Amino acid sequence: MANSEGFLLTLTCAERPGIVHAISGFLVERTCDIVDNRQYGDRESGRFFMRVHFTTADPDTTVDSLRDGFGAIAAHHAMEWELHDVAERPRLLLMVSRFGHCLNDLLYRWSTGSLPVDIPLIVSNHTEFAGLAASYGIPFEHIPVTAATKPAAEARLLGLVAEHRIDLVVLARYMQVLSEDLCKKLDGRAINIHHSFLPSFKGAKPYHQAAARGVKLVGATAHYVTPDLDEGPIIEQEVIRVDHALSPEDLVAVGRDAESLALAHAVQWHVERRVLLNGSRTVVFH
Repeated sequence: MANSEGFLLTLTCAERPGIVHAISGFLVERTCDIVDNRQYGDRESGRFFMRVHFTTADPDTTVDSLRDGFGAIAAHHAMEWELHDVAERPRLLLMVSRFGHCLNDLLYRWSTGSLPVDIPLIVSNHTEFAGLAASYGIPFEHIPVTAATKPAAEARLLGLVAEHRIDLVVLARYMQVLSEDLCKKLDGRAINIHHSFLPSFKGAKPYHQAAARGVKLVGATAHYVTPDLDEGPIIEQEVIRVDHALSPEDLVAVGRDAESLALAHAVQWHVERRVLLNGSRTVVFH
C-alpha cells in the first residue's frame, strides 16, 4: 500500500541555478505529486532553503529508497538535507523545574492529537510535576542538580536522550543553565523559552522589574539552545499588550500565556520540519 501521508524533504545549500529543476525532476521520475512546496533564497548569506511535502502512488516507494535515489543530487549541489516519512512521530523529552505552565500546555496539545509526537519521558530537577506526568501516563525522572553534581546530572540526561532515542529536548521552563559541552551535543535538537525582557530585566523577578518601569508589552522568545545563554537562533516570539492597570502578578500571568504560546508554536514547527537553520537565524516555513 502506498504511503498516504507522504514524505518531507528539507534542504539548504548555496544558491545556484538548477536546484529546483533537479528536485522536481527527481520527483517526477518517481511519479510523486507535490502537496506543498516552500522555498527561500537568502541574498545576504547566498543560501537556498526548501521544504517539499510530496506523495506517491507507487506502493514500492519507501523513505530509504528515496534517500538512496536523492543522494547523488544532494552531493552534486553540496546540500544539507533530510528526507522523512510524514508518518514518523518525533520523540520529545520535556524538561521542567518549578513552573509548569509550558509543560502543561504541551502535554494538553499532545493528548488531544494536535502535537503529533511521542513523549517517552519528562525530566525535572524537582519533584513538583511527577503527579502531572503520571496523570498523562508519562514516566518522570528526577535528576537533582547542584554545582557538585551537575556533570553527573548532564551525563545522566545524555544517557536518557540516547536510551529513549530522543529527537528533540524541550526546556519547558527548565531553570538550569546547560554546560557548553551539553549545548554542543544537543545542537539543533534543543529548544528553550524565556521572557523577552532580556537583556533589559535580568535576574530575579523580571516582571516586577518591568512593572516598575511601566512596560506596555509583555513577550516571550523560543529559540534553539546554544552555549550563548538565551541567544540561540530565534524560532518564534509572542507579544501581548498590557497597560498601567496590571500589577506585577498580573504581568506574570500574561507572561505565562506568552511563554506557553511561543514555545508551543516553536515545538510544533520544529517537529513538522518547518524550521531550517541559517547561521544565527532561522528560516521558518509556516
